[in-house]
Amino acid sequence: MSSRAVVYLTPEGYKSLEEELQHLKTTRREEVAERLHNALGEGELIENAELEEARREQSFVEGRILELEESLRKAEIIQITGESSDIVIIGSTVTVREDGNGDDEKYFVVGSAEADPRKGRISNESPLGKALLGKRVGEKAIVRAPAGDLVFKVIEIH
Repeated sequence: MSSRAVVYLTPEGYKSLEEELQHLKTTRREEVAERLHNALGEGELIENAELEEARREQSFVEGRILELEESLRKAEIIQITGESSDIVIIGSTVTVREDGNGDDEKYFVVGSAEADPRKGRISNESPLGKALLGKRVGEKAIVRAPAGDLVFKVIEIH
């Protein structure tokens, strides 16, 4: 049974998931059906590795379709105003500085479906994302880590 958790998405993220879903339902389903059809015509079913691979691919595509449909059903669009906020919320761009490190780091807090730390997009469910939510400029967010606590000071919120 699936959970009822909200899936937070930016408008762009929602559109991206819709496009992926459409691509899977049309193009990918047709490609996999063609592979299955070709594999079935290759003779010995018991030893047909292509058929097994096509079936695995079909299972993956159908599973991803279900996952995307569920995410879009549960989606709550993050309204990004571009204005400064008093506190860090989902949709905030926040600049932080780790204690002991003089470099500022900028993160965009998004839902887990759009997280990509390499691009500065952190999930509201990640340790840092959770620690930052609700913080104000000047406050510190503490992230518990096996090697010890990491402390981040909120420098700016947009």
